[in-house]
Amino acid sequence: MAVHLLTGAGSGIGAALAQRLLSRGDDVIVLARDVGRAREIAGMLPGAATLVGDLANPGRLSWALSKQHLPDRIDALVHVAGVVDLGPVADLPASLWEQQLAVNLVAPAELTRLLLPVLRVSRGQVVFVNSGAGLHAHAGWSAYAASKHGLKALADSLRAEETEHGIRVTSIYPGRTATPMQARVHQQEGREYQPERFIDPESVATTILTALDLPRDADITDLTVRPGA
Repeated sequence: MAVHLLTGAGSGIGAALAQRLLSRGDDVIVLARDVGRAREIAGMLPGAATLVGDLANPGRLSWALSKQHLPDRIDALVHVAGVVDLGPVADLPASLWEQQLAVNLVAPAELTRLLLPVLRVSRGQVVFVNSGAGLHAHAGWSAYAASKHGLKALADSLRAEETEHGIRVTSIYPGRTATPMQARVHQQEGREYQPERFIDPESVATTILTALDLPRDADITDLTVRPGA
């Protein structure tokens, strides 16, 4: 029975992945931003355990986790949580840059750092659910794309550093996926949201499971998932 710690399990890709892991008998631990949200997610995902830590304030994660019981082993740390605010560079205030960099990049780096000792014992895996924006930046996407380009750099560096400890590191780059975040993106773009045009979160969850379940003689480092025809 494997132990997985997930961020962003309250909706979308993270919720789909958590449900799949629980249904096959794995242990799932979900990081929630506060106690109230932890209760909500626990109600949505019967059998999942919860930890509380606010990814918007990565400098406080160490203190928050020190006040809670952490598992003795973690086989996989999966970073799914993210935020997005679009706008041209000319209009984006520093606060929106700081928020997206904090949640999308600094918090995954800090959470990984804090959990590396346990991951090393388990010879575990770290999965970063990145974005197509982590490979190509378009007009209006500067802050979000910068955070995701940084997440790719984090994953690449971590992989090079942790190979000697047996830790696998995978980056998944989904295209547009039918999630609440995508609905928000369309609202910001001023366009009608048609979820049937985009990737189902279950399909991305299947991709993540493929990376997690791959035998140890192989390693998926980077995987791009695009909407089908």
